[in-house]
Amino acid sequence: MTERYVLISPCRDEDAYMRRTLDSVVAQTRRPDLWVIVDDGSTDATPQILADYAARHDWITVLRKPDRGARAVGPGVVEAFYFGLDRIALAEFDFLCKLDLDLDLPAEYFETLIGRMAADPRLGSASGKPYMRAPSGRLISEKCGDEMSVGMTKFYRRQCFEQIGGFVREVMWDAIDCHKARQLGWRVHSWDEPALRFEHLRPMGSSQKGILTGRARHGHGQYYMGSDPLYFAATCLFRMAHPPYVVGGLASLWGYVAAWLKRVPQHGDAELRAFIRAYQRRALRQGKTRAVATIEAERAPLWRQDAPAAAP
Repeated sequence: MTERYVLISPCRDEDAYMRRTLDSVVAQTRRPDLWVIVDDGSTDATPQILADYAARHDWITVLRKPDRGARAVGPGVVEAFYFGLDRIALAEFDFLCKLDLDLDLPAEYFETLIGRMAADPRLGSASGKPYMRAPSGRLISEKCGDEMSVGMTKFYRRQCFEQIGGFVREVMWDAIDCHKARQLGWRVHSWDEPALRFEHLRPMGSSQKGILTGRARHGHGQYYMGSDPLYFAATCLFRMAHPPYVVGGLASLWGYVAAWLKRVPQHGDAELRAFIRAYQRRALRQGKTRAVATIEAERAPLWRQDAPAAAP
């Protein structure tokens, strides 16, 4: 294994945060072999900052994408990601990572993830855990489950990424990918430990029209993904105990119910939707840890690192 990895970062108007992300990647004990940053129509100082870093580091490449006129989360982020991915030779890399530009990463972050991948051939996607800083200065966990790799820093083994067909261009792309990987026999995991604990400089789900809109969008995406209603209601109750208290969970629940009332089309892979619901119902009975362990054991015979890639 050559352990070559590429970062791809969609961004728009990130001048308030991006220097900390750029500096934390430059300081990595294992720097990326290539970092492709896609400027998705920034109107602030983002282009100038990117030009400065690219001039000083020959492994940073900046691509300018035509301006769509506004920040777009979900499908827009994935579209910008593919604008970068389609312009590299992915086969030259062992790993790839979709990385946001509003993070502050520990220096050992990518070296640690590569080590975990090397130790476990079935580990298809992995990440650390995001924390946000409260006004008091205290870091607060964003409470992401161990069974998922987080969307703001999706680190993938290339073969796994290719087998799942990459990312869907819809909200919840960053959960659908994990379920699809597990369905095919891969393992997905995130760890909460010093070398992998990072600061999310913008609270999760708040990058477009505020955090409550983001929570409602999350509920809409859960409906699109095919989540079990009882399971999602339970997760909304759990979220009510975390900022923004009560209303955040209610906004997510409303997003799900509104999508159901409108009969919004769901993800086209009916077999995957059934797989997700079966996992969620098992998690309600057994807990997530046992449910994931059972599924990983059941799906182990399906795992093939050299399986053909899925159709896009």
